[in-house]
Amino acid sequence: MSAVIQTSHTPTLPERLKDAGGVACVALVLGIPMIGLTTVDSGGALQVQTRWGALALCIALVFVGRLLFAVMGDRLRAKQKTRVRAAEPAKTASPVALKALGWTLLGLALALPIFWSTNRYVVDTATTVLIYVMLGWGLNVVVGLAGLLDLGYVAFYAVGAYSYALLSTQYGWGFWEALPVAGAAAATFGIVLGWPTLRLRGDYLAIVTLGFGEIIRVILVNWTDFSGGPNGISSIPRPTFFGLPFKAPMDDGPATFASFFGLEYVPEHRVMFLYYLILALALLTNLLVRRLRKLPIGRAWEAMREDEIACKAMGMNVTNIKLSAFALGAMLGGFAGVFFAARQGFISPESFVFSESAIILAIVVLGGMGSQLGVVLAALVLVLIPEIGRDFAEYRMLIFGAAMILIMVWKPGGLLSHREPTLKAPATFTRRSSQESA
Repeated sequence: MSAVIQTSHTPTLPERLKDAGGVACVALVLGIPMIGLTTVDSGGALQVQTRWGALALCIALVFVGRLLFAVMGDRLRAKQKTRVRAAEPAKTASPVALKALGWTLLGLALALPIFWSTNRYVVDTATTVLIYVMLGWGLNVVVGLAGLLDLGYVAFYAVGAYSYALLSTQYGWGFWEALPVAGAAAATFGIVLGWPTLRLRGDYLAIVTLGFGEIIRVILVNWTDFSGGPNGISSIPRPTFFGLPFKAPMDDGPATFASFFGLEYVPEHRVMFLYYLILALALLTNLLVRRLRKLPIGRAWEAMREDEIACKAMGMNVTNIKLSAFALGAMLGGFAGVFFAARQGFISPESFVFSESAIILAIVVLGGMGSQLGVVLAALVLVLIPEIGRDFAEYRMLIFGAAMILIMVWKPGGLLSHREPTLKAPATFTRRSSQESA
């Protein structure tokens, strides 16, 4: 049995010189009108003056720079291959380290409001991180596990937020009453989106989902009687602690959280409650996704991500698998939207623009496709970097973009790209298959 081994070709020095010469020729063509020729004022008339020396220097710099850039790129790729080969034997220890990291982050998350109870800014920022973690875990079901590229995920986020806003302001529903209904509404929209896109994959699916997200936003902007239009919906009730609101106690008024427990009223109680509420919702989301990944439906998602044609050949119902991924991911996004509306007390279409979908997708990609812990790390990076750069307002987005580029150059597969598969073939089966093929 013959085997074909493919090796990457390393360009030789003559090939590098030829490449650098071609780049220098392009620089010559572009540099003649931009650098080699200039106009000067001579007695009220413009005259053309040549600067061939400066042009030659620029071309030489381009030639040398291109050559050095190519050589450094070859060395960097060689070091990366060596690093990957050296890290392969240590993969067995990575699950233990990742589990320890996950428990450490959970402990820090539980203790954060206790040590930073007087700093509302830190708790609010951590709450925002947890919202994006929950959204990232929801989109991770669709993109990371099922392999379906979704660029309109913010639409389900908006459906959940507006469902709670309308149910609470128009019909007097509470947070816990509206939460499952809003999640079901978002899941319904996920099925509505998934049904006509069953035959699409890759870029075509991304375009359709992007259009769906924009349709939802345009409807919210223009359907004024339903959504309030650009003015949004205000006076959205905040969630309560088993019916106890976080308000200042009144003598003749109903019991509040502070009066019921005999505490002095401080506004930080509501901030801490909202933080622990989104933390509980995020942990339930993580538990649900991890549990589903071990069930047949989760294994079907991963199998479809790897090879959809093979799944069809094995008799798997790809239609139901896709719809289940869309519905579950949309439902989790709807839950996050309900919390967002309850936390803010006001929502408008400006909160659900395409950039939000891009950030959520960036969290999934940067964290590592299908990695739950990777989503947490990526959410920390992408949410905290703009906050750190708040003092540099003019360069905030520049810092954000540069950080994303550096991360993708350093770890192209994401922060946790090496994820252990949910289901492994037994070692005896692998040896038997290799013996039969030999």
